[in-house]
Amino acid sequence: MSDSGSPRVTRLLPDAVHQVVKPGTAVVRLETTHDRRGVLDGAWWPRSREIAAELPALISALTEYLGPVTRVGLDGGAWDALPTRLLVDDRVVHIDSFPVGDDTVLVTRGDQDHFSLLVVPPHATPEAARAAMAKAVRSDNVTHAEQILIDTGTGRAAPGV
Repeated sequence: MSDSGSPRVTRLLPDAVHQVVKPGTAVVRLETTHDRRGVLDGAWWPRSREIAAELPALISALTEYLGPVTRVGLDGGAWDALPTRLLVDDRVVHIDSFPVGDDTVLVTRGDQDHFSLLVVPPHATPEAARAAMAKAVRSDNVTHAEQILIDTGTGRAAPGV
């Protein structure tokens, strides 16, 4: 007999993801949709603001599922010592820097495929990071990255914080 009076908890990510989300984690919605209604394709929680230390692991993980990553676009003001290119798994990945302050990283596969990932600040608590990442990967999400971080209490931090 089920207890129909108890509230049902909806988890947006599989239980295993809730358990392993920690700094250095990326969660990407790999299903493709023709209408691309969602604003974001996934989320990434780097351990630090040192892009040369953080980005290779993300690119390696994404390459396994998406194929070769050719470019990454980042907010130049959000990272320490942003290079113009990185060598990752024997491939050159070009780094584009924009002073947009939009809390995202844009990943380009090939010439035209773009994936937009929410960047969870390194200082975020696990609970806030999980909530932000869960919202970012929803296919019906229309909330922009900055608002997701505000809504989940994650906030943003300047480089070096």
